[in-house]
Amino acid sequence: MRLIGRNSQENTLRMSKANERDLIVGLDIGTSKVAVIIGEILADGDLSIVGIGSQKSKGMEKAGVNDLDSVVKAVQRALDEAELMADCQVTSVNLSISGKHIACQNEKGMVSINDEEVTQYDVDSVIHTARSVKISDDRRILHVMPTEYAIDVQEGIKSPIGMSGMRMEAQVHMVTCASDMAKNIEKCVQRCGLKVDELVFSAIASSYSVLTEDEKDLGVCLVDMGGGTMDIAVYTNGSLRHCAVIPVAGSQVTSDIAKIFRTPLSHAEDIKIGHACALSQMVSQEDNIEVPSVGGRPTRTMSRHTLAEVVEPRYQELYELILIELQQAGFSEQIAAGIVLTGGTAKIEGAVEFAEACFGMPVRLANPMPVKGLSDYVQDPSYAAGVGLLKFGSIMRENARIDNTQQSGLSFFSRIKNWIKGEF
Repeated sequence: MRLIGRNSQENTLRMSKANERDLIVGLDIGTSKVAVIIGEILADGDLSIVGIGSQKSKGMEKAGVNDLDSVVKAVQRALDEAELMADCQVTSVNLSISGKHIACQNEKGMVSINDEEVTQYDVDSVIHTARSVKISDDRRILHVMPTEYAIDVQEGIKSPIGMSGMRMEAQVHMVTCASDMAKNIEKCVQRCGLKVDELVFSAIASSYSVLTEDEKDLGVCLVDMGGGTMDIAVYTNGSLRHCAVIPVAGSQVTSDIAKIFRTPLSHAEDIKIGHACALSQMVSQEDNIEVPSVGGRPTRTMSRHTLAEVVEPRYQELYELILIELQQAGFSEQIAAGIVLTGGTAKIEGAVEFAEACFGMPVRLANPMPVKGLSDYVQDPSYAAGVGLLKFGSIMRENARIDNTQQSGLSFFSRIKNWIKGEF
């Protein structure tokens, strides 16, 4: 039995309750934190958070698994906490993935239009054609997101259904990952007795919880600054255009503090969260902090301004890496809405102000957009990916429901006709 030490009758009761509720679960396994968020889709279609579990992450490095057993234990503890709060037993999750193995590419597909009018079947067919490009055997496709369509000579179409024409072309943005890396993180979940519904790049998940449609239309760069990686997603004209992962993030700041102040890593993390500032000019020379020593030595008093002088160069390096990525991808001049920072490493004082000075454009710090239920518990940038996984999953579930409804509405002969056209 998966939940060791629990009464079997209690598990059965929880599973029966879960079956009566329309639940969806997000599992964000980061380098520094594991978060499980349970949401319930209400009768009106709104999402309500009913359970949250959070544990310090162990066994992860730069968003990759390096100690499977430690990761499994951390996931199990966070899962137990969320299940207890929601009074249910989880069986499947939407899982985030990150790491420098994440890659993206743009592809095109083309099909002839059935009956001279575009249907959902035509849209599905052209996207399938675009994603049929050959990729390496050691890669897995995570996402295929259409950016725009063209019908005959008309380009830049966002929604082609119902339009007339003879030929349709689709441009899609494809996100891939290393198969082995995906298998390893999925294995951690499966060892907890769970099934993975959707595997989602963490920056895309975060975008569902923190970005507005206006920002996506105008052009925006989302940067999820975690413990081990900075995950980037760029949107222009309402569509995803670029994804990237920079394998340097908050753990580097913590390491700098530990080495320079000669304090254990656990205390260095607390000092970073509680006292660090990314911009030294914002800190008074008179502010002091207590710094624990190693080896039983007495605690020392250090200047907070000195701490800021240690942190500032590292944040400058992080921002420069983001800017280089944007310039190399050709999007530095296309993000009129600026940059949206989220994730735990973006929370420290001065991070936004320093980012605006480094990037020369508007920057904001984003919490997940409010939802119903226990929303206050996740109003923190470190929960952006977890909440986004719920929203991503709820949209996928609704799309599947619509597809099933449309398919059931087709006559037998219509389905045969579509199948024949798809084959020939």
